[in-house]
Amino acid sequence: MSARIRRSVRVSNDLGLHLRAAGVLVQMAGGFACEITLERDGAGGQRANAKSIMSVLALAAGRGTALTVEAEGSDAERAVEALCALIDRGFES
Repeated sequence: MSARIRRSVRVSNDLGLHLRAAGVLVQMAGGFACEITLERDGAGGQRANAKSIMSVLALAAGRGTALTVEAEGSDAERAVEALCALIDRGFES
């Protein structure tokens, strides 16, 4: 049985989830075995595969956008923790 973990986070950096930030997020997400999605809160439930740069960029998540990070699989808890921390730090390593 695999765990499903969800956590909300708000994009706080000035440029939002722009190309460089999305690249950092996708690279980090790719290091986990679990399935990871991002959901833009309040935008009709728009979802993105966190391991796909085009999917993440399509969220158009600017500063202040609330996102839900959801992961399912053996390392889901670690993945959600790491990605939320990355977003909280403004996508800085």
